[in-house]
Amino acid sequence: MARTPRGARASASQAATARAYTSPTLVLLAMDWPAGQQFADFLGFAILRSPGFRPGEQQGYLRNKIGFNPPQPNSQPLTSDVAPFQKFHWWDGAISEADRGKTFKYTITPVRGTGPDDLVLQHDAETTVSLTLPQVEEEGIATWFNRAVVSSQAFSREFPDPQSNIPEVMDWLANGLVEAFAQILSGADKIEGAIYHLTDNRWVVPAFKGFKGELSLVYEDRTNDRTDRPAIELLESDRFEGKPRSKTNIMHDKFLVDLDGGRVLMGSANFTPEGLTSQANLLHIFKSPQLAKLYAERAQVIAGDPTIGETAKGAGWSRPVKIGKTTVRVFFSPEPTNKRVSIDTVIKSVKGAKSSVMFCMFDPTDPKLITALLATSDREAALRAAQQHLRSDREKEKSLRFGRSPAQAEPGHADQGDAVQSLAKGQGGAGVFVLPSRYHARRLPARAELGRSQQREHAAAAEGGEETRPAGGAYPPQVHHHRRGDRRSHDLHGLGQSQ
Repeated sequence: MARTPRGARASASQAATARAYTSPTLVLLAMDWPAGQQFADFLGFAILRSPGFRPGEQQGYLRNKIGFNPPQPNSQPLTSDVAPFQKFHWWDGAISEADRGKTFKYTITPVRGTGPDDLVLQHDAETTVSLTLPQVEEEGIATWFNRAVVSSQAFSREFPDPQSNIPEVMDWLANGLVEAFAQILSGADKIEGAIYHLTDNRWVVPAFKGFKGELSLVYEDRTNDRTDRPAIELLESDRFEGKPRSKTNIMHDKFLVDLDGGRVLMGSANFTPEGLTSQANLLHIFKSPQLAKLYAERAQVIAGDPTIGETAKGAGWSRPVKIGKTTVRVFFSPEPTNKRVSIDTVIKSVKGAKSSVMFCMFDPTDPKLITALLATSDREAALRAAQQHLRSDREKEKSLRFGRSPAQAEPGHADQGDAVQSLAKGQGGAGVFVLPSRYHARRLPARAELGRSQQREHAAAAEGGEETRPAGGAYPPQVHHHRRGDRRSHDLHGLGQSQ
C-alpha cells in the first residue's frame, strides 16, 4: 500500500506507545494508541519491520491472516498495511536462528478507516521500537521454548499430512528445546537429577545412554504409575543408577544437575514426546554453583524415598542467588501440613503488581491465588491468563501417534519439585514478563469465569496459536472498531503471530 498523504485524515498528535519483549525465536510487541478512543474508525495497527523477511529486503510489513473478508482455504496472509492487526499485542514469529544477535526496528502505525478501500496510516502518530535479539544463553541463563502449536494454521500449512513424517513434525514442534539435554551432558563427568516421566526414545533416552559419565536419576515409581520403568531398564549399566520414588502422591521434579560444572537444567517439560513437542513447555540451564548445590542436595534428599512428612521438614525459600543481572531463589515442595509459605509468596507478588499480572500454568486450583488474580482488574491492572485445556489437545496428540498414548492428566501435586521466583526488575530478569499498560492485555473483570472456549483461546495465544475458524462457523465482522470503553469483542480475533 502506498504511503497515504498525512492530510487525508487528521490524526491526533499523541503518538502510539509500544514495548518489545524478545526471545531467541520470536518478538512480542505490545502497543497502544491512547488517542484512538477519539476515533470510531480506529481499526488497528500496521507494523513495519526493518530489515524485512526476504534476503536483501530492507523492510517489510508483518503479515496478518485475518482481513476484511472471510478467509478461504487457500487464502494467503496479507501485509498489515492492508489488513491491520486488530490487537494490542502481536508476535513476530518469523525469526530464524541466524537472526540471533541482530538488531531489528519495528515501526508501529495506527490505522484508521472504514474498510479495505478506505485505510489511512496515521504516520504522525507512529512509533518505533529497536531491539537486539538475544542468544539462547544470556548472562549465564539459557532458555528454550517449544512450539506446541498442533492446533494452528502454521502447523497445518507446514504439515498437511503429519502422520507421513512424524520425525520432522516432532523436530518442528520441539523448536530446539531438546538441545538443552546435549548441552547439560556435554563436558560433565557426573549428572544427578529427578524426573517425573521419562519416555522419550527419540532424544532423551539416547542422550542418556550415550553419556560417558555417571548418571543418577530419581524417578516416579508408585503402584499406580510405572511409566518410567521401560526407560529405566533401557538405561541399566554400570554407569547408571535409578532410584525409585514411591512414598508421595506425585514426584513432579524435572531437573538435572552437573554439580562439578555448577550447572542446573530445570523447567516445566517432562522428558516425554508430548512434553517436548505438543505440550507447551520450557527448559532453562542456569550456570550457578550455588543453584547447582541446592538442586544436588534436593536430589540426595529424595533419593532415599522419604515419606511426604520427612520431605516437608526442610521446606522453605532459599537465600537469593545472583546469576548475571538476575536474582532467583528456589523452593522445593511439599510443605508441612497447613503451611502455605511458597504459594502465599506468589499471592503477595500478585497483590503487589502495579500494572499487570500474567500467568501460564497447568491447572490453578488454590482459591486464594485465584481470588488474588481476578482482583487485579479491580485496581486497574491487566490480567492475562493461559490455562491448559486438555480434551481437544489430547485428541490431537493421540492422532499424531508418537509411539505411545498421551500421559493421563496429572492429579493433585503433593511433591511438586520446585518453584523459582524471579526477584529481578525490568528486562534484566529471567522469566519477568510485564506489559506496560492495562490496555495491552485482555482485561478480565473481577469474579469473571472463563468459559471453556475462552480458556482454549487464551492457551492458544500463549502457546503461539493463530486464528482458526470460530466454533459454529461464524467469522468476525468485516470491521472491528477499537474503543477504550469496550475492547473485549475484537480481542477474540486474530491470535497474534506473523510468520
